Amino acid sequence: MTKIEINDEATAKIEAVLYSSGRPLKIEELIRASGTESRTKTLEILNEIMKKTKTAFKALEVVILPDGSYVFQLKPEYSSSIKRYASKPILPNATLKTLSYIAYMQPISSKQLVETRGSGVYDHLKELRQLDFITHQNVGRLKIYNTTEKFQKYFGIQGDVENLKQRLFSKVRKTAKLSESNSAPELDTKLY
Repeated sequence: MTKIEINDEATAKIEAVLYSSGRPLKIEELIRASGTESRTKTLEILNEIMKKTKTAFKALEVVILPDGSYVFQLKPEYSSSIKRYASKPILPNATLKTLSYIAYMQPISSKQLVETRGSGVYDHLKELRQLDFITHQNVGRLKIYNTTEKFQKYFGIQGDVENLKQRLFSKVRKTAKLSESNSAPELDTKLY
């Protein structure tokens, strides 16, 4: 194989793993997937893929997240317009409600979460940590949870936590008023 064919093969492998994973990937995972065994070469290929994606697509992007991982995703500004076409939401409703609660109440302890959301919250927390939407600090025997920068970027939230809380509160109030008029109370768990 020539050097160009090797680069094309490594590029194709990285594109394939970014597309099919459906989650952020650490550079080490991308190095393994590319078969180059070179951090420098993999980073060069990633930069090329990011440039090509930026020019070839209007609604898709490859981005580097604050933790240094890479993800192929829909640009946040398009997520609300395609929601009805998406085949599977990233989070089940119960987990999304837990995430909404954490976003609104943060910082919040695991004890408060269990009291409010029930013991199923432990599975939600595990999934949300794996997606890097939440982080925690140990305070004695308790864990205190907050949302992450990745959470804000993924859901297209700009600004500080207080701004987020205000937006969530106004969204819940609007939903409650609509529910009262339709006599079917339901909490809207959209974060934006």
